[in-house]
Amino acid sequence: MTADRPDFFGALPPAHRDRLRTLAREVSFPAELRIFDEGGPADRFWVIRSGTVALDVYEPGRGAAVVETLGDGELLGWSWLFEPYHWHLGARTRAPVTAYEFDAEQVRGAIDADPAFGLAVTRCVAAVAIGRRLRAARLRLLDLYGAPGREPWTGAAGTAP
Repeated sequence: MTADRPDFFGALPPAHRDRLRTLAREVSFPAELRIFDEGGPADRFWVIRSGTVALDVYEPGRGAAVVETLGDGELLGWSWLFEPYHWHLGARTRAPVTAYEFDAEQVRGAIDADPAFGLAVTRCVAAVAIGRRLRAARLRLLDLYGAPGREPWTGAAGTAP
């Protein structure tokens, strides 16, 4: 976890963090394990305790292209929160991983039952995972497809290069 990659649990208010943790179970994965595939059912999610996970997108004729790597304290998966509950990316462990695993249906039920908890979790997922992941994807696309001979753009969000 770094300043630009905030800890998922740390971004939740303490009472909501404690409540979410009661819904978790500890799991571990070996290196090079495919956790989920793009388009598969998003029926769970994880908060990584240790190790690294590569997020990828499948490119026909080229295979999986890594778009981001996640590590300690980061949320793995947010597609569980929005219908139709299918993964937008795939995920493979790069190194052995320990994580807290959550059953998506159980967490969605808790979110529906307690609007304050639901708002806190949804805001946290949006701010910590979705927003950062979209910024990272945008920068990666600019690095990959920027004008030839031009240095990669790393300006602030919302400003033109």
